[in-house]
Amino acid sequence: MRLKALAGSLSGKLSGGSKRCLSTRCSMGTSQEVMPKVSLRVQKTDAPVIVNMKKLMASREDVLSLAQGIVHWSPPPQALQAASVALAQDPSVHGYGPAEGLPMLREALREKIAKRNGLTQHDVLVTAGANQAFTNIVLALCDETDNVALFTPYYFNHLMAFQMSGSADRVQLGPCNPNTLHPDLDWLEAQLASSNKPRMVVLVNPCNPTGVCLSEAEVERAAAACAKAGVWLVLDNTYEDFVYGESKHHCSSAPNVINVFSFSKAYGAMGWRVGYIAYPTSGGPQLGLELLKVQDTIPICVTQLSQRLALEALLSGQEYVASQIQDLAGNKAMVLDALSPLGSMGNGIAGGEGAIYLWARLPQHAQEDTRAVEWLVKKHGVCVIPGSSCGAPGYIRAAYANLKPGDCQRAAGRLKAGLSELVQDGNALKH
Repeated sequence: MRLKALAGSLSGKLSGGSKRCLSTRCSMGTSQEVMPKVSLRVQKTDAPVIVNMKKLMASREDVLSLAQGIVHWSPPPQALQAASVALAQDPSVHGYGPAEGLPMLREALREKIAKRNGLTQHDVLVTAGANQAFTNIVLALCDETDNVALFTPYYFNHLMAFQMSGSADRVQLGPCNPNTLHPDLDWLEAQLASSNKPRMVVLVNPCNPTGVCLSEAEVERAAAACAKAGVWLVLDNTYEDFVYGESKHHCSSAPNVINVFSFSKAYGAMGWRVGYIAYPTSGGPQLGLELLKVQDTIPICVTQLSQRLALEALLSGQEYVASQIQDLAGNKAMVLDALSPLGSMGNGIAGGEGAIYLWARLPQHAQEDTRAVEWLVKKHGVCVIPGSSCGAPGYIRAAYANLKPGDCQRAAGRLKAGLSELVQDGNALKH
């Protein structure tokens, strides 16, 4: 009875003006709330260009993509079978694995990097793709006050990793030869000899986005210059299997060089997310421990099922991979022809030495590369990457491994028609 009386008394007090007053105070309190902010580091980080390109392609149903750097094949059949068996028969794949990676995969990778890449005094850390490998390295080796160096045009996710870790204002951008797109190593040596030298230098070989492949002499010259200055050199070898003609892929085994690799491209395992870091074990800091701190904080470990697939792909998938890459010659020829309205190799067009990309300069009257890419999608139904996303406005990047030959031929035809119109009609982008 007392509870009912108390409830009635409170109800009466909250009627009329008193109730309205309480409501107003609540409303005023809400209106005076201040929304929390996002970090300045992330605000200074570029928007992801691939995400933006996918949104753009969604504006038209029949768009063919020469944009994202992927391959059109799946992992080797033996690797898929091994993953299927592991999923069906081994409950341990559902649990956490060792942070460094499965012992049997790491052992196979040590053997691989020793025999194929000449990296003998090295250990490996398995990561969730090459992007996570690179982020591990940046967080483990660079502070916010450190300068870092990339060459323009750069791989956009490398710049983003520096930006979101606090080095947005301390990235030094080195030039490339305007005709060959090989990095200017004279600039690098001068920069390393200055009082403003970087803590880390990054090279992608073969290169995303340009498709050039560095010679052994170029790689070792860069490694030696960095060693003399006490600077880390990071080599991203994601496209090591994609070399053509007389080009040869080379890794440096110098103790100041860290090598990054990936299963995403050659093995067609993009969505399985497996990469790895090969780091020197002789002299210097205990890199493995420092890298492991980042690894344990971000993914804890790479999915065990993905590592099972990677292991089998590494052990039995080489012939399969070689065959798939060899068959890209036709695709590359078709896309190179599609770019011909913009020039020729060495004169407006670069690449073809390695990776899965060709790089081309837009005509002088159509230097708004983002606008040109939007126009190609909406009018001609084909998508490429704007060079501005790689620090080089006025250029485009075209990938030639992401479509099967028939679809690639259709995409190349659309691209050539669009570029021909762009070259001939100075007002094309205004229409």
